[in-house]
Amino acid sequence: MLRYRDGDLRAFEELYRRHHRGLYLFIAWRSPRQDWVDDIVQDSWANLHQARARYQPQAGFRTYLFQIARNRLIDQLRQQQRVTLASDMGGPDSGNDDSSAFDALVDAHAQQNGPDTQLEQEQQIASLQAAIRALPGEQREALVLQQFNGMSLEDIATLVEAPVETVRSRLRYAMKKLRQRLEPAVTPGEMA
Repeated sequence: MLRYRDGDLRAFEELYRRHHRGLYLFIAWRSPRQDWVDDIVQDSWANLHQARARYQPQAGFRTYLFQIARNRLIDQLRQQQRVTLASDMGGPDSGNDDSSAFDALVDAHAQQNGPDTQLEQEQQIASLQAAIRALPGEQREALVLQQFNGMSLEDIATLVEAPVETVRSRLRYAMKKLRQRLEPAVTPGEMA
């Protein structure tokens, strides 16, 4: 990032190559609407470009980039909330879409396997996705950042602006809830 800040455009290509997928998945897991994901990710890269001259390496680059994206998502949620409050108190927003980029990746992977294996994998993945989505937002966010993006506790704490012990606690509770929810699905001797 320091090279990019100083004008090396090839450094940006490397940053994008390393982080575009993780950023996309992070936003896809956090966004309540699939149609926002591409816009938020694109805006995040554009905001990074605009802010490059002011970049100071206080945390890891990934933390910095994810913070930009997280802030953009929060802005989008606030804007949607204002629009919802200003509109008629009637019907729910019909733009909600429970699918995610993760679903698309899972579908693509599942097509590479045989029908029996594919069905079993789809069921396991669907159970895991449902369990993760059922977690409270702060626990889900910490889990996704650690497990799917490989972020350290310190980086997550910086990103979510919480103490490391709070992040550790969120992860512990998230894992406990996942185990409780998934254990009945894998109990030996049960017939489907």
